Amino acid sequence: MVADLNALKQDISHRMDGALEALRREFSGLRTGRASPALLEPVHVQAYGASMPLSQVGTVNVPEPRMITVQVWDRALVSAVEKAIRDAGLGLNPAADGQLVRVPIPQLTTERRAELAKAAGRYAEAARVAVRAVRRDGMEQIKAVEKKHQISEDDAKDWADEIQKLTDQHIKKVDELLVEKEKDIRQV
Repeated sequence: MVADLNALKQDISHRMDGALEALRREFSGLRTGRASPALLEPVHVQAYGASMPLSQVGTVNVPEPRMITVQVWDRALVSAVEKAIRDAGLGLNPAADGQLVRVPIPQLTTERRAELAKAAGRYAEAARVAVRAVRRDGMEQIKAVEKKHQISEDDAKDWADEIQKLTDQHIKKVDELLVEKEKDIRQV
């Protein structure tokens, strides 16, 4: 039975780590005024009769802190890449130079910084909710095992305390990531 509970704890920890990883991905997509290849990850290009991720039609680089370049592999797709970046809702204005598409990153306004900080807060809250949902699932599983009289009431309480510790650790990490992202937004 202890092995089952250890597996439960490991599963819960893994799922909470997944919530943190999802938060990191969300944060990487928030434009902070600094160029990052992650900024263009949501961009899909209409190419060869299908919608393809930008990374499948060209190489994304960051030659300067405020510039992203996309080396398009097929010259016929340059205008499609340019259009996809412009239409992605990222507030970016790409310019083609042969097969190279240059994407300057504009300076952030105070208003935009406040919007980004709010968005980061929303992402962090969603991650906290996800971590708490995993905690709730774990607690329900422990109660079910206790109800079947497979573990004692004291053991159930001990395991519930373990899950709460995991939850607290992951919530703390979410808060740390949020503070770091807000600092990053303010710095630029």
